[in-house]
Amino acid sequence: MSYKLAIFDLDGTILDTIDDLADAVNHALTENSLPTRTVAEVRSFVGNGMRLLIERSVPEGTDTAVTDAVFEEYKTYYKAHSTVKTRPYDGICDMLTSLRARGVKLAVLSNKADPSVKELCKLYFPGIFDYVAGEKPSVARKPAPDAVNAILDELGFDRADSVYIGDSDVDIETARNAEMDCISVTWGFRDEKALTEAGAMTLAHTVSELEYAILG
Repeated sequence: MSYKLAIFDLDGTILDTIDDLADAVNHALTENSLPTRTVAEVRSFVGNGMRLLIERSVPEGTDTAVTDAVFEEYKTYYKAHSTVKTRPYDGICDMLTSLRARGVKLAVLSNKADPSVKELCKLYFPGIFDYVAGEKPSVARKPAPDAVNAILDELGFDRADSVYIGDSDVDIETARNAEMDCISVTWGFRDEKALTEAGAMTLAHTVSELEYAILG
């Protein structure tokens, strides 16, 4: 079907952020005399917000006070270095421009901190999105449907006319909880096998496939 509203996850879906995320994690770990992680490990840890990323990155059994220190160092470093290696995935900007030209409304919903999400979208996708939101203390994070419901209410769309696009099991569960369709991209932080096992409804292997799936 053709969707009127497309809600996109950010990291691993439209922005390739993994190298900057891994650098920030490893900087914070090193500053606290903890062993670093590989990019592949960090990739497997992301998706449920910053705090859980750090809790998964520190060694098992790490004292809460140390985890807190790593978390604070991570936030400070990432805020200052979030655009060093980050780039939109090839073809994403052209696809988003094409969707807008076809009258599709566009939104971003991420578990990354709200200020970072807004900053990254302003830098890499100026004027593209009709609604941008990240994690806020007042709203339950994905996979809870609260933030999706807020977007639907704000933009005035029915969930039957909307689709959520992401790269992870968290995104699949988010769409399921919001009772809306989901498209899972295979170029992000989870591979096709993991997405299929998580119950992916529709897979997009290329940006062209994604655009076709949205436009119907």
